[in-house]
Amino acid sequence: MSRPDTDVSGGQPADIQAVARAAQILALFSPGTPEITAAGAAAAIGLNRTTTYRYCTSLASAGLLERRGEGTFAPGPLALQLGVFALSRREILDLAPPHMSELAAGARSTAVLSLWGSSGPVVSRVEEDVAGTVSVRVKVGTQLDLGTAQAAVFLAFHRDQLQAERLIATWPAEAQTRLREQLERVRAGGYSAVDNGRGIAVLAAPIYDEHGLCASLALLNTVQAMSLEPESPQLRLLLDTARQLTVKMGGPLS
Repeated sequence: MSRPDTDVSGGQPADIQAVARAAQILALFSPGTPEITAAGAAAAIGLNRTTTYRYCTSLASAGLLERRGEGTFAPGPLALQLGVFALSRREILDLAPPHMSELAAGARSTAVLSLWGSSGPVVSRVEEDVAGTVSVRVKVGTQLDLGTAQAAVFLAFHRDQLQAERLIATWPAEAQTRLREQLERVRAGGYSAVDNGRGIAVLAAPIYDEHGLCASLALLNTVQAMSLEPESPQLRLLLDTARQLTVKMGGPLS
């Protein structure tokens, strides 16, 4: 007789799909989606409502979710505990602040450090130019989409290129082509430059540790105040700061 937790045909634990489904539900949360309903989660991940509701209630029992109302759930205390612990172990968050403050002041721009989340970069530290007359503000915890300069850095240099390809494949074919062309430019230049079309220019560069890419460092300003050209003085400051942090993190220099 086979063990109840084993798939005899493949020899793999039968609950792997359950874990994957639970992860899909947890990944639905973001600063713009602080709560979800079981019905909304079912539509997002392609499960029926009854099954999704059972997942949500099981996650709530485990502390990964908590109930907020009839059929509504939010991240639970265990999820928050794990998130805080995971961030506290990121050495880059301890090393970066003084470098980011100096960068923001020297570039007269907002400096942003992002870490990779489940499906894209997450803003993890922000330093503004306190002496500047104009300040571009970004909230810590913001999940950035794949069209951002920071995402391009991660997709171009991510240690798991298979995961990067899966994310790129979620875009329409024409958009995928443009994105792949952008990533080739990022790999060739070692940085990403994006005009977001709303008057904001963004420069982003990779930071490495001994295992590979660990964070992206970016500068944000208005398109009038910051050049995206290769000779941009802000870009030079950004790349210098990213190299300094890479050295402190034990990463390789190209």
